[in-house]
Amino acid sequence: MDSSRSFIRTSLLIVALITAVVAIVLSTPLSHSLMPLLAWKPLTSFFAQRQLSAYFSSKPMATNKPPVYFFSHGGPDVMYNTKHPVYPVLQNIGKEITEKVKPKAIVVFSGHWEAGPRRIEVNSVEHTDLIYDFYGFPKEYYKAQYPNKGSPELASKILGLLSQSGIKAEGVARGLDHGVWSGFHVAFHPERNPLNIPLVQVSLYGNQDVDMHYQLGQAVAALRDENIVIIGAGMSVHNLRDYMMTGGDPRPMPYTVSFDEALKEAVEAPPAERRARMLEVAKRPDARQAHPRFDHLMPVYVAAGAAGDDAGKQTWTMHEGTMGWAQYRFGSVPAS
Repeated sequence: MDSSRSFIRTSLLIVALITAVVAIVLSTPLSHSLMPLLAWKPLTSFFAQRQLSAYFSSKPMATNKPPVYFFSHGGPDVMYNTKHPVYPVLQNIGKEITEKVKPKAIVVFSGHWEAGPRRIEVNSVEHTDLIYDFYGFPKEYYKAQYPNKGSPELASKILGLLSQSGIKAEGVARGLDHGVWSGFHVAFHPERNPLNIPLVQVSLYGNQDVDMHYQLGQAVAALRDENIVIIGAGMSVHNLRDYMMTGGDPRPMPYTVSFDEALKEAVEAPPAERRARMLEVAKRPDARQAHPRFDHLMPVYVAAGAAGDDAGKQTWTMHEGTMGWAQYRFGSVPAS
């Protein structure tokens, strides 16, 4: 570093001397005979550009990649339960994305869409209906609407990235499941904070391999270079079986607290250690209590994989019965 700075100082001194000589020459009659030569190219510009650009090209360039997010999205009632503590949290995250991050599109992975054990599906159509993939709720829940618009062009780009990573994938026509639209209706309310950008959903694998999902996130990470936000939508703790058995008792189960805290430590580990730490979390004894199936856990692995070298941060959590509501952001929010 010292030798580089010395080199630059010497180069700038030479430039300054040449500039002085040129100024003296231009102030004398000799300038009339030298003017054609000087018109060839400004020497000062030539030397300054060559030396300074060589120095700065060796410096790492700052990136402006948008953050990656993980939403704990809740059930289909989240958009109606405005008194629930998560409601304003999701609202604030949504405003952060629309008002500060300002992405040109969103790609979302939901715990409610699993494809084949070694195959991924991408919603490749522009207009899709909603999927009411839940049972036993009030009738009005099955009439919910959430305006959204896909992007065949972006879907094609995603398929290309997956292919480059050796992942089998295909485009399909599919509706938007409630793992997306219920939480998005709060974060990106159609009237109060409309998204107004393409929204493309991508499936998970139909397996329980967390590392394959981490690699799935890595495969689509390049989307961030185009100011596309990647969101994983699931729950940090999700045990519907125990929820039914306890009658929805809001007092946290021991595993709700222990697993949510262990996941936080792993996600917030230094990025170079994060993958290994997150793989260990999935092997904990309480992992299968917190997630009898890993479908709602997988989206945070996708998000972490897409984050690359960006650090993860838990921005909020809540322990409610058999549910954990952790929200995560990977990377920095642009300065407003």
